[in-house]
Amino acid sequence: MANIRNFSIIAHIDHGKSTLADRLIQYAGLVPERQFRDQMLDTMDIERERGITIKSQTVTLPYTAPDGEEFELNLIDTPGHVDFSYEVSRALASCEGVLLLVDASQGVQAQTLANLYAAMEHDLTIIPVINKIDLPAADVDMVREQMEGELGLDSDLAVLCSAKEGRGIEDVLEAIVERIPPPSGSSQNPLSALIFDAHYDPFRGTIVSCRVFEGSVQPGDVIRFMSNGAVYRVEEVGIFKITREPRKRLSAGDVGYIISGVKTLSDTRVGDTITLDSKPTDSPLPGFKEAKPVVFSSIYPISSDDYLSLSDALEKYKLNDASLVYQKDSSVALGQGFRCGFLGLLHLEIVQERLEREYDQSIIMTVPSVEYRFALDDGSTVVVDNPQYYPEAIRIRVAEEPYIKASIILPERYMGAVMKLCMDRRAVNPRFNYPSAGRVEIVFDMPLAEVVFDFYDRLKTITQGYGSLDYDLIGYRESSLVKLDILVNGEKVDALSLIVHRDRAREWAVQVCDRLKEEIPRHQFKIAIQGAIGGKIIARSTVNAFRKDVTAKCYGGDISRKRKLLEKQKKGKKRMKMVGSVMIPQGAFVAVLRSDNE
Repeated sequence: MANIRNFSIIAHIDHGKSTLADRLIQYAGLVPERQFRDQMLDTMDIERERGITIKSQTVTLPYTAPDGEEFELNLIDTPGHVDFSYEVSRALASCEGVLLLVDASQGVQAQTLANLYAAMEHDLTIIPVINKIDLPAADVDMVREQMEGELGLDSDLAVLCSAKEGRGIEDVLEAIVERIPPPSGSSQNPLSALIFDAHYDPFRGTIVSCRVFEGSVQPGDVIRFMSNGAVYRVEEVGIFKITREPRKRLSAGDVGYIISGVKTLSDTRVGDTITLDSKPTDSPLPGFKEAKPVVFSSIYPISSDDYLSLSDALEKYKLNDASLVYQKDSSVALGQGFRCGFLGLLHLEIVQERLEREYDQSIIMTVPSVEYRFALDDGSTVVVDNPQYYPEAIRIRVAEEPYIKASIILPERYMGAVMKLCMDRRAVNPRFNYPSAGRVEIVFDMPLAEVVFDFYDRLKTITQGYGSLDYDLIGYRESSLVKLDILVNGEKVDALSLIVHRDRAREWAVQVCDRLKEEIPRHQFKIAIQGAIGGKIIARSTVNAFRKDVTAKCYGGDISRKRKLLEKQKKGKKRMKMVGSVMIPQGAFVAVLRSDNE
């Protein structure tokens, strides 16, 4: 065990985590040169296309120190985007130390700080690494100063490297071996292993990724999941060396996988503890904090026959992404579906794309919203989280929406811009605290509906990524709410309806109509896209018709010949408009969700 090191690479987006992982894999010689490709640990197509890491991946690297001693380094590569910070927290629970990567040209950024605090909470050894020293704009001295001032780390201990060119990789490996402590624990104790990830294999059942803290496990052992008492016999254990490599046993300190033919997906929970059925451990390991969804939206299968396969797909997906929250839902136009909670709009897009690609689902998503309360004139109260169930306007006596206490921490220099953003979103009652020099905490009461949409993304944009938001629900307050319907060619599209504050209804309606105009393809007839409150139209856009030049073959002659052809075309288009229904592409539903600056 003294020769095992478990470490993670954490950094802001695009500071070179995946590239450094590539160099470490090459140095360890895990992959022959001709099979090597960039972003080796980004296995999903969607990760490679967008150039971002979404899933944490594990790999075991063999390393021989200069004095000839053999080590096993377990690397867990993590995402940098704030929507996937939940993945990072799970990876950190399996490590003893981290490489904190900082870009030599950009310096310390917001996620660098957020990830550093997460590593400190887990009490991990932190090795600062300054990457991209080969760039013309690299300023190592500035980055050292920022490390001292903003991160409170000793910059003399920072390792310099260029992951792209492969410089300084040996220094990084030596620092890992020398500074990160070996895992503690004993293979003689009862088994105690933490599940930090899982995925479903159609042939082998659920494959559980785990970190063994105490004891050991081998094929033939009978294991028990502590959260629900489910018992299984182990078929195979092993470690990840890009592909799965079976081992005779996993002992305390190891990071690897366990296959035990788990077919019921609900038995496997990320954060659960695995122990031996014959000799169980006394208490489970501390799991992970529940993820707090920020955006809610409904997912429906395009064909109602696919409801069951969508249900299976979501269950399998949930194994791999524990931050997704969902429950059953139904819609008049779209049938049975699921109401889901996401950590942000990027998370929502990724979930949608992965369901379509990996699980072969054809789905439609609705506009995000929150739960509203309406007191009606007959004394009853209804709770509505779906605009389709909005009561008749005449019957509503009092409309209430949920309010939150939002706490925003940011550098002082962005205070004016953030105040303006919050006031635009109907925030009230601001309070200020100054936790440290140059940093300010602003606490507001504001409607949850204003945060759900793109508030978090806007906050990150105007604070250049340094603002961080936390919120708690504080109850319901009276509000002036209306239901905004979107009509396409005179027909309501219920998946696009939403409940909004009266003052923002027109602004919303114009925005949605303009978006749909760009997304809906042109037809042979004019399509009117309208925003309406009740029977009153408050916004409109028009998608113009294709125009076939029916007069092309008329040259010369009397003008009435052309007129006759144009009149004939006009009649045909009018008839088509009566029978032709409008195709609204899937992209239109997502386009409505995007914020202006995208």
